[in-house]
Amino acid sequence: MPFINISDFTAVEPVPGCRLRTPYGQNLMLSYLEMDEGAEIPLHHHPHEQGGILLRGRMQLTIGDETRICEAGSMFIIPPNVPHRAVAVDGPAVVMDVFSPIREDYAELMNRYIPPVNKQ
Repeated sequence: MPFINISDFTAVEPVPGCRLRTPYGQNLMLSYLEMDEGAEIPLHHHPHEQGGILLRGRMQLTIGDETRICEAGSMFIIPPNVPHRAVAVDGPAVVMDVFSPIREDYAELMNRYIPPVNKQ
């Protein structure tokens, strides 16, 4: 399925105030993340490379030892195994993340709601 309508995916809430939709293919995963004001993705790390763009709002983003306030249009790349954290500030935020390889934990979570892109 080369075209994706994100509204066809059921949102899951991995942490309070954060809704996630994660279509994926064989080697790449997209993650459409909606965050309520003040919602936090706590400090964590994973073996996947992660890139992203803040589509709407403002977000305090920590990558490793550096923290910045990101505005809509800000892009970032998080190397594998680097601790990172995000908080929506001054209102809600929408982020598009890309993971490679796919995050197995997100794939498992999403498979409960809709078949993955590579199986349709």
